Amino acid sequence: MTILEAVLAFAVVAGLLTVVPGLDTALVLRSTVSRSRSHGVAALCGIQVGILVWGVTAAAGAAALLAASQTAYRVLTVVGAVYLVWLGASMLWSSFRTVPAATPDVVPLPVGGRRRDFATGLVTNLLNPKVGVFYVATIPQFVPDGVNPLAMGALLALAHCILGSAWLTGVVLVAGSLGPRLRRSDAVRWVDRVTGGVLVALGARLAVAART
Repeated sequence: MTILEAVLAFAVVAGLLTVVPGLDTALVLRSTVSRSRSHGVAALCGIQVGILVWGVTAAAGAAALLAASQTAYRVLTVVGAVYLVWLGASMLWSSFRTVPAATPDVVPLPVGGRRRDFATGLVTNLLNPKVGVFYVATIPQFVPDGVNPLAMGALLALAHCILGSAWLTGVVLVAGSLGPRLRRSDAVRWVDRVTGGVLVALGARLAVAART
């Protein structure tokens, strides 16, 4: 298997996972609809940096230790679960805040700049042990003989980032075109409620998994 064949084969696997609606899509959609396209792009960038970090650490063997050590996996799972529940609960709390009487038709935008959206995307990915396990399980299968595993892992992670960026950019463009109208309705509140509910559910699921 050549390097090109390995990258293409990995791209098929990563591409299928990318287009399945999940946490990354929900975060980018929420940032774009509730704020603006630039905020959605900031969240997108944070997510992709997180993917690169996981890809490189998996190739370097750090994530392999995570997969082999039940204690390390559980600790990261619990931390990730607490973070997701906190983030989801914050969104739910924000969605139920009272709208000022002076502007009843405008939903107040969530507090925080683009750096916060970037950090949210980055930290959410870094605290998701399933991302690391995915790379541990897949990268060894796509490293041709004689190729440096670290360099190959970085290349595969970069391919994943390109695919993810293309998909999430489409999400940003579509959501951005609807954002101005949705922000003058209860749609933003419902986006926060749905996204927050998903995050809380994922966090609770991770916490239960950590106990088993």
